[in-house]
Amino acid sequence: MIKSFRGLIADEAIETIALHTNTGTTGYRIMKFQLMPHNPGSEHAEHVVKIFSIPQTAATNVVDFSDNTLLAVAYLQDNSDKAYPQSVEVIFDNVKFNQDIYITMNTTSGSASCNYYIELETIGLNLTENTVATLKDIRNIIRDE
Repeated sequence: MIKSFRGLIADEAIETIALHTNTGTTGYRIMKFQLMPHNPGSEHAEHVVKIFSIPQTAATNVVDFSDNTLLAVAYLQDNSDKAYPQSVEVIFDNVKFNQDIYITMNTTSGSASCNYYIELETIGLNLTENTVATLKDIRNIIRDE
């Protein structure tokens, strides 16, 4: 089964998508991650939108692929001048998780909000997979503190 989430995120905002369950037997994997400007073609904007497996304290434009809590990142550049076409780069990890995810957005140029669309594949987790996913989340939270 595929679950989709969409929204409009403001500059320097952090949003939570609640996915946790009492048993932790439902896992997820990112299948699609897309961005669209709030008002396409109306102003120059550069957005960095990231998805994390642990809560974040700030939304930055820094991308660090060595951060094992980073699940996905997308960079969108839009320009009001039609001579410069819109460009989008999206990279996401093929990892299973069973807890909430956290979306951050930072506008490196301009001040507009940005739309996001995420599709998650629902995966049933056996007891071992459930334990591994939960322990990985706990370890990442402890390491980040």
